[in-house]
Amino acid sequence: MRWQIQHTTAYTYAAPVRDSFNEVRLQPCNNDHQTVESFVLQVSPTTKLRQYNDLYSNVVHHFDITEAHTGLLVQSQCQITTHPQQRLALDARPVPLSQINEALRAERCYEFLLESRFVDLSPETWRLAVDAIEGEDDAWQCALRLMRFVHNHLTYESKSTTVHTHMREVLEQRRGVCQDFAHVMLGLCRTLKIPALYVSGYLATENACATHAWIEVLMPGFGWIALDPTHDRLPDESYVKIAVGRDYADVAPVAGTYKGTQQRTMSVNVNISAA
Repeated sequence: MRWQIQHTTAYTYAAPVRDSFNEVRLQPCNNDHQTVESFVLQVSPTTKLRQYNDLYSNVVHHFDITEAHTGLLVQSQCQITTHPQQRLALDARPVPLSQINEALRAERCYEFLLESRFVDLSPETWRLAVDAIEGEDDAWQCALRLMRFVHNHLTYESKSTTVHTHMREVLEQRRGVCQDFAHVMLGLCRTLKIPALYVSGYLATENACATHAWIEVLMPGFGWIALDPTHDRLPDESYVKIAVGRDYADVAPVAGTYKGTQQRTMSVNVNISAA
């Protein structure tokens, strides 16, 4: 499928600010599942954009605005074609959980087995994971059970959390948004030694156009496979992948610092249409 995507982030400050330094992760990646045909990033106030690839091969644009300004606008436009994703059959049993450590030798994935800023690997998290898999001994079937558990255990509630909410708080409240569903599933997978990473991107549906978050798990011999605990499904061509990392902290669409008032408002608008 071919998509046209426009993503706009606007900040308005209560008083002039200066020395603004920012990183932007909005350019989708090119891989077997999607082809970026065009991408344009615009910033206002106008400034020079620079680009690099981070530790996880995400495309990062960065810029600075030293002069005083009362607003910041970051807008990206892209055209992208998505292709069918690699999948395992839902009833497949490819890798015993006891052999999942083979992934450590086959792929660079050590950091996707550890705690991270928003992901907890406490004994309580491990207990939840063990109860959710109910003695299942296949790694893929465990991942599917964990996805189903997170989907059923949490209630999706818009604006019930923030981008700074830790998975411990999500489990206490048992509600959150897609980012929180992803963080909880990451913690459950990692306690079972299943390598799992966070994915940021877009989801185009009949009802909404929005940013979205899901995860990927590593199955030795098959590679990274996407799972969406928010919707209890395997992502398809309606998903557009932007960036990956240990959790949201590694893939924030716009992140930075500035000097001046902390009183500000932010608005985000995403428009996705079939091209």
